[in-house]
Amino acid sequence: MLKFVPTPIGNLEDITFRSLKALEEAEIFLCEDTRVTKKLLKLFKEKLNTNEFCDEFLSLHSHNENSYLTQEFAQTLKSKNVVYVSDAGMPCISDPGAKLVDFCIKNEIEYDILPGANAVLTAFAMSGFETKEFVFFGFLDHKGQNRAQILNKAMQNKFVSIIYESPHRIEKLINEICAIDENRVIFVVKELTKMHQKFYKLSALELVHKFKSINLNGEWVVVIEPNPKTDQISIEEILELEITLKEKAKMVAQLQNISPKEAYNNLLKMDKK
Repeated sequence: MLKFVPTPIGNLEDITFRSLKALEEAEIFLCEDTRVTKKLLKLFKEKLNTNEFCDEFLSLHSHNENSYLTQEFAQTLKSKNVVYVSDAGMPCISDPGAKLVDFCIKNEIEYDILPGANAVLTAFAMSGFETKEFVFFGFLDHKGQNRAQILNKAMQNKFVSIIYESPHRIEKLINEICAIDENRVIFVVKELTKMHQKFYKLSALELVHKFKSINLNGEWVVVIEPNPKTDQISIEEILELEITLKEKAKMVAQLQNISPKEAYNNLLKMDKK
């Protein structure tokens, strides 16, 4: 049987009794990074006085997942207690694992996903936004048109949008958000569950100023207030209107906060598909 076990995202004490039992019973560890997993298990042994762990570790990550998906591997998963762990948090959520789950379903392999630490849900709960719906975008591309398009999608979203960001680009991200809507309320938290955890809930413009005086080191989760202009017409609805392409472009430009020329060119590309 294969068990997907979430690991602490910072605080070692966030591991559950059930997860520890699964780790202790494992005959094989599948790891996003074997070095990280070995270090974590050593800490559990030292700090939590666990039993001994097995010593068979296999590296399974996003670049080599497909090579494992064989019938021989399926037999291993059916005959042994196998545990999959990513470096931190919940497997399959902005981490490898989803392909492995799908492989188990298609090959009738028994598997289980254990509940546990997860940065997305923790930050969402901490944000105080009174909504049940959110969209998770993970890490954006470092630069380029795709980054701008996804960020714009997050900003136009009628739901809460959640983004991961590194300490090297968090200031850039907040400035980009501010350029789109300086009044949008943003909740940001760094170093979740760790000793130096810090969080702020301010407008984008206020965060830009705040970031000039604080230490930005640490991994960040950014939770963006839903677009307050949710009563606006959607792009799909605009495309269905019986008006000229130029008039449609003006409406799309206003909706997406881009130039009419850029909107016009985007609509032309859509027409050619």
